[in-house]
Amino acid sequence: MGDLEIRPATADDVPAIVAMLADDPLGAERESPGDLTPYLAALERLASDPNQHLVVATREGRVVGTLQLTVVPGLSRRGATRSIIEGVRVHADERGSGLGTLLIEWAIEESRRQQCRLVQLTSDNTRTDAHRFYERLGFTASHVGFKLAL
Repeated sequence: MGDLEIRPATADDVPAIVAMLADDPLGAERESPGDLTPYLAALERLASDPNQHLVVATREGRVVGTLQLTVVPGLSRRGATRSIIEGVRVHADERGSGLGTLLIEWAIEESRRQQCRLVQLTSDNTRTDAHRFYERLGFTASHVGFKLAL
C-alpha cells in the first residue's frame, strides 16, 4: 500500500480522526467536530495508559485511517489477556483499498505482541457491511452486546 504508515496518534491528528468518526449516519449524531476539547482531553488519558493504543494510518502525511486497541488483562480463560478493537475508521477516499484490512491486521499482530489470547470487537447492528468485513477477516459473531448510557 505504498508509503502507508501506522503510528500512534498525536494531538495534531485529532481533527482528522474526529472527522472520520463523524463521517457516517451514526457518527454524525454522536460526534462534535466543531469542539475538539473533549477529544484532546481523551487523547491525553489514552496516551498516559500503556494498555491503550490509538493509532492512525497515514499516507503522504495525511491521516487516512484510525483505530483504538485496548489491552485488557483478565482472570477468565485461565488468566488470559484480551484486546478490544474500537473506533475503526477509514477515510471515504480510501474505502475499498485494503486499508481497513491492514489496520485490523496491525491490531491482531499488536495483540499477539502484547500476549493476548483473544481479540474482540463490537459493531453496531446497522453496520452490515462492517459485519461482512470482520467475518471475512475471521471474526465470528459469537456474542450479543449490551450497552447502558450513563
